[in-house]
Amino acid sequence: MSIIEDAMRRASDNGGARYALDTGATRPRMRRPSTVPVDAASVRRYPHITPDPRRMERHCILPMVSDKAALRAFKILRTRVLRRLEHHKWHSLAVSGVAAGEGKTLTAVNLAMALAQDVNTWVYLIDLDLQRPQMASYLGLDIERGLSEYLTGEASIDNIIYDIGMERLAIIPTTRPFQQSSEYLTSPRMLELLHTLEREVPRRILVFDMPPLLASDDVLAFAPQIDAMLLVVSEGVTGRTLLRGAQEVLSEMNLIGVVLNRSRERNDSAYY
Repeated sequence: MSIIEDAMRRASDNGGARYALDTGATRPRMRRPSTVPVDAASVRRYPHITPDPRRMERHCILPMVSDKAALRAFKILRTRVLRRLEHHKWHSLAVSGVAAGEGKTLTAVNLAMALAQDVNTWVYLIDLDLQRPQMASYLGLDIERGLSEYLTGEASIDNIIYDIGMERLAIIPTTRPFQQSSEYLTSPRMLELLHTLEREVPRRILVFDMPPLLASDDVLAFAPQIDAMLLVVSEGVTGRTLLRGAQEVLSEMNLIGVVLNRSRERNDSAYY
């Protein structure tokens, strides 16, 4: 049974718990490659902006999550994603869903934060849901310039990357929606941004929050620029018909795994 087929089976069930994940069959154990220590003083600094802790708590954003099962789930997801990225020598990951409301922005933000908590991992989190940007709202950020202004030539790259106070994590939010989103995603300015981020030292993992697969052609248009796709489905919400449509789109991409959100399967024992 494929990971998509398994997600289709489980997504048809109704459940109450918020989190579970399925990232596919496990791979052989491997040692993480040795890393060269990074001199933090030599790392580029970005303008600091403070997120709103109350907004983060309302949207279940790390580290404001009190649900221990959710914290464990994102740590497990982080480790499995890191192993697969390292196995394939991949550096960019798009997070998407099938339709709206499945939790893909929540997953993208929390995964990026969990990755940055690893002392060897540096991360850029980029909001590429240009038609319905949510990342700044989830974090409670009050910003005037973001990816929107860069793509229209109103801001430079250095003006749109922010430090939110989490070491090894930098974010690029989007401030306003675009209707011609796929055209902007394939524009020369977007390619220039990607090349700049990829050349940054230390090299960072790029985590893209992308729109749902079946909502537009954005993911397909941007697919040549990403190494892997992480699909988010929601138990009791994502329909089988939609998943079958997504399976056809994903056949053209490197599917790294599937995250099952709002799952009723959980373990709240004192130890695990």
